[in-house]
Amino acid sequence: MSVVCLTDFEAHARERLSKSTWDYIGGGAGEGFTRDDNIAAFKKIRLRPRYLKDVSQVDTRTTIQGEEISAPICIAPTGFHCLAWPDGETSTARAAQAAGICYITSTYASCTLEDIVAAAPRGFRWFQLYVQPDRQLNKQLVQRVESLGFRALVITVDVPKLGNRRHDIRNQLNLKTNLLLKDLRSPQERNSVPYLQMSPIDSSFCWEDLSWFRTITQLPIILKGILTKEDAELAVKHNVQGIIVSNHGGRQLDDVPASVDALPEVVAAVKGKLEVYLDGGVRTGNDVLKALALGAKCVFLGRPVLWGLACKGEHGVGEVLNILKDEFHTSMALTGCRSVAEISQDLIQFSRL
Repeated sequence: MSVVCLTDFEAHARERLSKSTWDYIGGGAGEGFTRDDNIAAFKKIRLRPRYLKDVSQVDTRTTIQGEEISAPICIAPTGFHCLAWPDGETSTARAAQAAGICYITSTYASCTLEDIVAAAPRGFRWFQLYVQPDRQLNKQLVQRVESLGFRALVITVDVPKLGNRRHDIRNQLNLKTNLLLKDLRSPQERNSVPYLQMSPIDSSFCWEDLSWFRTITQLPIILKGILTKEDAELAVKHNVQGIIVSNHGGRQLDDVPASVDALPEVVAAVKGKLEVYLDGGVRTGNDVLKALALGAKCVFLGRPVLWGLACKGEHGVGEVLNILKDEFHTSMALTGCRSVAEISQDLIQFSRL
């Protein structure tokens, strides 16, 4: 099959996956407005290229939390990769390691953390946590990922309750009885009976609770799901190390701003005191460039990684990452940027349309 862009992978993945799995991966909350707007919002931004610059050498490398990555294109946390490919997250981890980028592993991974690490022992990984009501379970999980070499803790903040996902309701999708969540079990349970319930998320978790996490881990703390200057300012006040501007791929609260539309407000609010990243709607190298021009340190890919996984496993994820990296390299060269540091807001303008 001929695939030259991320949307080609989308079309092929749709053919390969069952309807319920496709709807789970692709669906949004409510009417799906925010899910679609994440993509459309990038098209309202125009590029202002600068020419007659020496772009014979273009360097896509950058750093996040002090660690070098080959390009500012990393993998967002998504759950249940075994729905897309039998080897699940182990394939994703190997592709990320080969690409030299960061992979944020989800609380709801369908492979054990140990298996993911064993599959890609040199990989650069962060861990995404859905805070559980059982504090001891949080502590065990966080200390486990730290001992396994994960390098940051990404706490998702936009799921005090699951969003209204109509497709999943129509399909009566019941992941908790179909998938084994090996990492949300006590050590005793892991060694005995299967754990077949998706553990509830703590809807009482609030800003003051972040200090408790600091007592149990030395890992940098990143908050995923911030969309406003008010919450960005609180993130700075509570001394977190990073923010992922995200609306959960439009899967939580519909009618919130597209991630890229919320990005400038958050970047302005933190005043350079912490790193800001973005996920949601990135489909081209131009999108990556636009996000960086607006102040993101890097972008994280969600659905496109699952499309690649569904098509070709590890090699499909690698192709998705390589296509986007190559497009980004071209976007840099054609706007006159020789390094990521040269990408600035001067390169973009907002369309009047």
